[in-house]
Amino acid sequence: MGGFSLMHWLLFGGVAILVLGGGRFSAMMGDVAKGVKQFKKGLSEEDEDGKPASRIDAKAEPEPAAKDG
Repeated sequence: MGGFSLMHWLLFGGVAILVLGGGRFSAMMGDVAKGVKQFKKGLSEEDEDGKPASRIDAKAEPEPAAKDG
């Protein structure tokens, strides 16, 4: 009661290919692969200055408050 076995996943995949058609399924996977390649390329590109693209960091640590005294 719960998880699917390997046989369930294979049967589901076979039905999906029959419903979607082999060509459409293949084209869809090709589009996913192109998207992943473009994403990786975008991560590795450099700015015009030759510096790597900056990353968005989490919240910066607050600066310590000045002590009066």
